Amino acid sequence: MNKTRSLAIVTVAYVVALGVAAAWLTLGPSTGRPWLDALIADGLATLVVFGFSRGFHNSSFYDAYWSVVPPLLLCYWWSQAPPGVDRLRCWLVAIVVVLWAIRLTANWVYAFPGLHHEDWRYPKLKAQAGRFEPVADLFAIHLIPTCQVFLGMVPVYVAVTRPGAGLAWLSWVAFVIGLAAVALELVADVQMHRFVADRAPGAAMDRGLWSWSRHPNYFGEFSFWFAMALFGIAAAPADWWWLIIGAVAMLAMFLGASIPMMEERSLERRPAYQDVVDRVSRFVPRPPKRTALP
Repeated sequence: MNKTRSLAIVTVAYVVALGVAAAWLTLGPSTGRPWLDALIADGLATLVVFGFSRGFHNSSFYDAYWSVVPPLLLCYWWSQAPPGVDRLRCWLVAIVVVLWAIRLTANWVYAFPGLHHEDWRYPKLKAQAGRFEPVADLFAIHLIPTCQVFLGMVPVYVAVTRPGAGLAWLSWVAFVIGLAAVALELVADVQMHRFVADRAPGAAMDRGLWSWSRHPNYFGEFSFWFAMALFGIAAAPADWWWLIIGAVAMLAMFLGASIPMMEERSLERRPAYQDVVDRVSRFVPRPPKRTALP
């Protein structure tokens, strides 16, 4: 199936999923808590995407959901905000979230070859589950990531619904960190795409940002979610201890699951990657180690 037709089918899946979510929010029973209403709608939409994944035997239907839903959550929560919420803080967080979503979704569209392709991690996870493969597909690939993104967005809910100015200076710090995170991810993606386009067989990426971090894209992604936590803390400083949970969960996922899987695969496919491991920081960007002279 070619890329154009595949994108059209994925778009239809998302339109149906978001339509179900919108129907729940407008016609379904209200809990009186916008965050809970949004969580239920988010879960229903995820189940629709899961249905398309099973129908087309390709769990990559879910991939763009990670970046498509957060701006919609923000818009819904902002629309439900009580009087007295700091509009400047709302606009600052909205700018960062929208730019992040556009960049990440555009990168997915650019790299997506079509529905003949599935992210290599999904078949591996499903194969490990054996006869419980449908359960692994539903929870590990669809529902758990949805819950993780929602948890990361909880500080945004606080930022756009908590009345009062809060810590205005911290909102600006969060804004700067968020923009820097989006810019870092953009540069890392462009550099990787250029490398992939003309790399020699077995070559390992160690140029540009990738010479300072083996995973600058993940560092940028964590930095974005850290900025979201700061926006929440700016609105409710006393609640900092639970507003950082989403960002911490993202960090745990990157360091404990995503990066180890990527590292293992790279070492298996590219022997030269071991040299990169020896010289380049795993996560936090810093100058590479110098190669010892023979």
